[in-house]
Amino acid sequence: MRRVAEETKITENEAEKTETEAEVKPQTEEKSEEKTAKKEKKSKKEAELEKLKAELDKKNDILLRTAAEFDNYKKRTEREKSGVAEYARAGIIKQLLPILDNIDRAAQADRESPDYIKGIELIIKQFEGLSEKLGIEEIAKQGDAFDPNLHEAVMHIEDEALGENVIAEVLQKGYKTGDTIIRHAMVKVAN
Repeated sequence: MRRVAEETKITENEAEKTETEAEVKPQTEEKSEEKTAKKEKKSKKEAELEKLKAELDKKNDILLRTAAEFDNYKKRTEREKSGVAEYARAGIIKQLLPILDNIDRAAQADRESPDYIKGIELIIKQFEGLSEKLGIEEIAKQGDAFDPNLHEAVMHIEDEALGENVIAEVLQKGYKTGDTIIRHAMVKVAN
């Protein structure tokens, strides 16, 4: 009987062991599954993070390229603007050269000759023609109303024959092209 009791104890011990192992196996499997799930979540997060990093790098590259393109555009525009201004200046100077040539000829001519005065008058007409062609207008004339936006008053006089704030005399002509003032006229203003 003792033997049967021992065998029964062994069997009971084995049964307990088997039950404990059976309980431990599912717990171990559950832990293993949890670890696997955590690893999968981690790898999904890492994959998503890598994807976001790649997207960020791509956006940064696009941003840098756009900034470089804009900088090149600004430089190119500045060069073109400078080139246009230089071309315009050259065109105006080319039109002024014949007038300068005539001034040189007048300077070398005999000042006592009647042709000298005719030459100066022709130079003035030539310059006025060029001014008209370029759209340059004279600003002030004697008798015009004084306008501080166009005229610079350097003297005031009292003259009953002229009205109030009327240009009595133009001391230096002023010019404008379109709405842009090239030079204000220096004037003597009455009253």
